[in-house]
Parts: sequence; C-alpha cells; structure tokens
Amino acid sequence: MPSALLLVNPHSRQGQKSLPLIKHHLEGMGFKLLQKSSEHPREIPDLICHHQYDVDLVIIGGGDGTLNAAITGIVRTQLPLGILPLGTANDLARTLEIPPRLEEACQIIAKGKHRMIDLGKVNEQYFFNVASLGLSVDITNQLTKTAKQRWGVLAYAIAACQVLLKSRPFTAKIHHQGEVFTVKTVQIAIGNGRHYGGGMTIVHDAKIHDQRLDLYSLEIRHWWEMIPLLPSLRSGRYPKKRVRLLEGTEFLIETKKPCPINTDGEITVETPAKFEVIPKALKVIVP
Repeated sequence: MPSALLLVNPHSRQGQKSLPLIKHHLEGMGFKLLQKSSEHPREIPDLICHHQYDVDLVIIGGGDGTLNAAITGIVRTQLPLGILPLGTANDLARTLEIPPRLEEACQIIAKGKHRMIDLGKVNEQYFFNVASLGLSVDITNQLTKTAKQRWGVLAYAIAACQVLLKSRPFTAKIHHQGEVFTVKTVQIAIGNGRHYGGGMTIVHDAKIHDQRLDLYSLEIRHWWEMIPLLPSLRSGRYPKKRVRLLEGTEFLIETKKPCPINTDGEITVETPAKFEVIPKALKVIVP
C-alpha cells in the first residue's frame, strides 16, 4: 500500500470543499494518506522535509501558487509529486495534461507514470511555468481572491483589460548568449513550462522537459497594438513584428530601477535577474 503526504490548500478555489472527495477517491485506490495542512504556503517545504521518510510520494491539491511554494521541499527530498488541480488557472496541470476532474486526477496519481521535468530558476526562486515582468505583475496585483473565486479563469481576462488600458512601456536590457538587446517593452516572459496566466502559451512548441527556456518580449507602444496579438498569446505563435523571441538555457535581465517579477502567479523577486533552466529537477506523476 503506497503512503502519501496529502497537502491541500484550504484557501484554493476548490480546496476545502473537495477534501472529503479527494480522500474518498485516493483511499479507495489503495493509498495510505498522511494529511497535513498549513495556513501559510511558506511552511509547505518544511512539512515535506519533515515527513520525507514517512511517505512514498507527495500529493498537492491547490493551484499554481501552492505548487510553486512546495518546490524547494520536493527538490530537497526528491519525492515524486502528484497533482490535484484545485486552483483558478491550474497551468502546470494543463502543461502536464492532468485533467481538472478530481476522480480522473486521482486515477493518474494511482496509475500514471513518473516523468522527470525541468524547473526554471530566477535568482534564488524556482518556478514551474513562467516568470515575467511588466503587465503580468500588474495583473497579479489587480487580481483579488474574491474575483478569482467568483469568475475563475475569466478573472484574469478582466484584470488584464483593466491593466492594459493603463500600461506604459519600460526599458530593459536582455543579455543572451553574448549579445545584449535593449528593448522598449510592456512585458517580458520567460517560460520553462508551456502554459501560464489561465491557459496562455509561452511558445507553441514549449515542453516542460525540453531543457530550455523560451523568452518573449512584447514591444508595443500603445495598448491597442495588443489586440491583434491576443490570439498569439493563446496559441504561442507570434508575428515577428512587435514580438521578440529568444530561447536558451540562461538569460540576464536588467532594468533602470528594480522591477518586480512574477513566478507562477506570485510576485517573488525583482531585477536585476538571472534566469536559468535546471534540467530534470524533480519527478511528477503524469498520464
């Protein structure tokens, strides 16, 4: 009987109300569960490390922010990670093709396969999906817990519209493979995974195990120039005009003043920032 440390974020969009159903499904599939909870995401790594010898895997129920908070504990212990998508955007689950229905997600944890995936790292902060500066930081600041609970993924679009109307380009230097690009941009995003922001795509062929980072810079001057780019943000296929695309294993970004950086939906670090890929950093359970 496999034993699992079960961590469910009680504040996630579906967290608390889903817990009895989660336990019912997982115990019915033969798991011995050690259930723990934390009011503060920063405590999650310590919980994982404390119980690493008591369990065979870690199961986390929550959104991308909860999963991001757990990264250091998973990296330290190298326990396999099972994911139950209970957040608003669930972009990591989307990247890994884990379905939103709880019973199906539990079946994947019980019967799926283990895959080693990469992590992104900006300064000392790990991320699964995307790290970005510019519009996405303003959108995160605009989003409220109430809006996400009420509107779900649509809350991202509402916040984006509100932010876009007030957006102003900023200047940044992108250091990449010995070259320096000075850009006037409204957003720079560096992706390790495929999806972010409620289903947007960093680049159409991005994979979370391809051992590379993908960067785009939206170099527009006026908010209305974003309108024709909206389909590209969903598909990850961009026109060469107004969008700079780069790929590699390492980037350095500098700005005149420190700019906050969003990692997996949480504002965590600021520029100057070194971005790097950490290949095959941890093991997840996928379909």
